[in-house]
Formats: sequence, C-alpha cells, structure tokens
Amino acid sequence: MSLVRSAEPATASCRNTNLYSIQDSSDSTGMAIRMFGSDKHKPVYVMDSYSSESYEKYFLDSPTDELIHSSSSGISGSSVRLQDVSSCQIRDYLEIQSPDTLDSDSDKMKLKLKELERALLADNDVDGDDDMFGTGLSMEVDGEWSDPIRMGSHHDSPKESSSSGSYLDSVSGNKEVSHVSSQTPKQMLIECAAILSEGHIEKASAIINELRQKVSIQGDPPQRIAAYMVEGLAARMAASGKSLYKALRCKEPPSSDRLAAMQILFEVCPCFKFGFMAANGAIIEAFKGEKRVHIIDFDISQGSQYITLIQTIAKLPGKPPHLRLTGVDDPESVQRLNGGLEIVGLRLEKLAEILGVPFEFRAVPSRTSLVAPSMLDCKPGEALIVNFAFLLHHMPDESVSTINQRDQLLRMVKSMNPKLVTVVEQDVNTNTSPFFPRFIEAYSYYSAVFDSLDATLPRESQDRMNVERQCLARDIVNIIACEGEERIERYEVAGKWRARMIMAGFKSCPMSSNVIDTIQKLIKEYCDRYKLKEDVGALHFGWEDKSLIVASAWS
Repeated sequence: MSLVRSAEPATASCRNTNLYSIQDSSDSTGMAIRMFGSDKHKPVYVMDSYSSESYEKYFLDSPTDELIHSSSSGISGSSVRLQDVSSCQIRDYLEIQSPDTLDSDSDKMKLKLKELERALLADNDVDGDDDMFGTGLSMEVDGEWSDPIRMGSHHDSPKESSSSGSYLDSVSGNKEVSHVSSQTPKQMLIECAAILSEGHIEKASAIINELRQKVSIQGDPPQRIAAYMVEGLAARMAASGKSLYKALRCKEPPSSDRLAAMQILFEVCPCFKFGFMAANGAIIEAFKGEKRVHIIDFDISQGSQYITLIQTIAKLPGKPPHLRLTGVDDPESVQRLNGGLEIVGLRLEKLAEILGVPFEFRAVPSRTSLVAPSMLDCKPGEALIVNFAFLLHHMPDESVSTINQRDQLLRMVKSMNPKLVTVVEQDVNTNTSPFFPRFIEAYSYYSAVFDSLDATLPRESQDRMNVERQCLARDIVNIIACEGEERIERYEVAGKWRARMIMAGFKSCPMSSNVIDTIQKLIKEYCDRYKLKEDVGALHFGWEDKSLIVASAWS
C-alpha cells in the first residue's frame, strides 16, 4: 500500500491537500520507508499493506470469566488483596505518614524534598493552559460527567474508597447494575470508572460486559474511543497494577507496522506534525551565524523529523553549515526498525549527500536515563542544540521515584550549555492525577484526537483502525490501567513543563513570527477546526477547543 499526495479534500469541511491519500498497490511490500524521487526530493512513503485482522485478534475473547474468577478469589466486598496493591500505592501511603514514623534522617530529608518539589510543580496549571482557545472551558464537563466527578475526585488512589460520600452511595444497594443498558457508552464508561475506583470489581465487570456490546472500532468516534477505554478498564480490573499490558492481551504489532501507523498518524492528525515543524523552525533560526551545529536527539526513532530539517537546510541562502546529528535510542526497544540507529543514520546521510548538506551522524545506543555528557562527544566551536520531541513524558519524575529522572535529564542538558533546547509534548495531565480524574482527562483528550481522525479518514479505513489501535489504544490502556513504574505514558500540561524548564535553569525563547506564520498558513490548508495559539512563548496546536500538542524553545 503506497501513499501519494492528494489534491482532493477529505470532507466538505476539512481539506486534505497536505495529506497522503491511501491507494492500493498489490506489490507494495517491505518495511516503512521514505523514498526520495526526482521531484525536488519530496518524500514519498512506501509501506506495508496492513492485514485485515479483526478487533478480536488483538483483544482476545472476552476475559469476563477471568475477571470474575480473579475478583471472587481475591476480593471480598470492597477489600483488595495486599499482593495486588502496586508499589506506587504503597509508596503513596508511606509518604503521607508523619516524619516521626520514618526510619532515618535520610527518609525525612527525601520526604521534605518531595513535598517541596510537589508544591513547586503543582498539578493544576495556574496559567490556565487548558482554556487555550478561548472557550471558557477548562475541560469538557457536562451533565454526563459532573456528578461522578464531584463524587469521585476526592480519592487519592485508584484503590482508596470512602465509607461516606462515595459514588456508589448514590446507587441504591438493591438496584441492579443492568440499568446502564439505556446509557450511552460515555455514560457507562464514567460509571464503570467510578465504580472501579471504589474497588467494586464484580459491578464494574458487569458494566464492561454491557459496554462491549455497544462499542465498535469501526463506529463513530465515541464508540471507537469507548472500545479501547473499556479494555483499559478491564485490564486495570484484571491485573490490579501487575503486568497490565499482558492482561489486556494486546498483540505486539510488528515493529515496521507500528512505525508505519505512527507515520500515518502524523499526517492525518497534523497537530503532531505541527509540533515537529515548530521545533524545526526554532532549530533553523538557531542556525543563523553558525558554521557548525551539533544536534542531540534523545529519542530519534525513525529520524523523520530530520528529513524535513535537512531539506530545509539545503534551501538556505549561502553555504549550508556543517550539521552533526547525535541520535540516542534504546537498543532494546521493540518499536524500532531492524538495524536501528545504523539504518536511520545511513538514510539521513544519503539524503544529505544528495542535497549537498555537510552532514555527520553518530549513534548512541543507550537508554536515555543512562546517558552522560561524556557519551555525546560535544566539541568546541559547535553550536549545541538539544531536541526533546515526545520523549520527556516517558522519563519517571518525582511522583514515581526520588531519583526523578525527568528533572535530572533537564539539569544534565543545561550543564552542557546548549544554544537551544526544543520541547514537543502532548498537552494533557496523565502523570500525577489519581485514577478517576486521570480517566476523565484521558477521555476528554483522546476524544478530540478521535474526532479529528473522523474528519480526515473514513471510518471503515483499515489504516485508520491500525493508527487507532497501534498508536492511540496502547497509550490509552497504559494511562488507564497502570500505576507506579508500569505507567510510562506520563504526560503533563504546558504550565508544568514550563515550571520544570525554569527550575532547571532555562529561559523561554518565543517562536519567531516567521515560524508561526508558516505553520498558520499550513493549518488553513488542512481544516479550519485545527487551531494554533501562542501562549507564554509556546505554540499550542489543538482541535476545536482542545489543546493537543505544545511546542516550546529554551536556552
């Protein structure tokens, strides 16, 4: 299956002039590749045709029996087995004890440091970033959500429950759970999440069984997102914080398929693409007056961002500067192409040679948390630029461990005195929020993403289903089902990232008007429902009233 540029709009309201439409090709085989033709070296995508395996293939037959057996054997009433409580929840309990109960002065010091850090990095974004596009709404909260939010938001952890004022107190004890059959999938999801937050496994299992009859991965956006969120609830319920990906029974997709799906996501949900463009724009601005530039990318993945960057450098007036790119990547990651960084480097070197850009690539196969400045080979006379594109949210912070790898990495980069640091992240809080408000936040955020896909790809599109399953569903499941170190999709809102960068010693570098104007023109070619707004030096890209991606630059 190949991708070719289309000049026809996808829908009446959303043009698709900058997307790649899907055309069948019986001989399209091989992994996801960018090929560069003679047409001014514009990229053309060639990738595998996706299999038509069904939804059930990836989410195995209903695990209802497993769930009921698991709950009946380990849970009585609202109690929870001790061995099912995650380490994060135990740590949360220990952290609220008085310092006198701690074993040593060292423990007391760690507690005080953590309290200070949490105070400085409050969960609430005081700058009001959620109301980014002037709607006056911080989050989508309507009649379907409001009561459960008020009743459930006071819980400090997924397993905590209260004998009074709980959500379940509003449900009559002799009232059957089957009343949910008349509700929408959204209403059923929130009720199930609230019940599960109280630890009532069997009642939640009954709602999950009914939900599975109402959702479809080929339905409208509410049905599609519900199909994946219900499996996240089932995974949380079945495993109680242990091996939750395995409990969900997600089939691990082939590496090339997942990468191909990610590439399509960046095209058909362009907020992700706009984030990369903003970072590249800031990087190009930093090139001015420099003869040698060294870019360090701590999660280079396929290197797709640098294909566009090299093409842009080639068009700059005068002699292009010498570009040295250091790509960091985990050699054990299952989401990388066979050959890893070497393949990425060869591809970029070939492109740079064709376009006449002096280029050098260096691979650092290492987990990000283990990287030290000495491994990055920085040289005198080079302008140093560091790129964090969708990487920092994977670094555990102070809510997971006192080591706080997230801030540790930022401080290490600051010590290297870079000319520029770019940050691109999803604008949503799935990091420190307890389960119930995190569930609501995730629904609000991913609903906007699923809605935006509805405007660019038909509902029966196999490519769309692969994008949703391989790129979005995995994140959703991790956010909903996992706790502690197992929850790796720990996004934060723009204000929180701003606080972290300032605490690490960075100063904001507002995006130039040239970068903003260029992206604004491109947005108009996609769809008028995509939005761009600048706030406190950062660029927010959103769908209608929901900010999805935030890009910023620092020095």
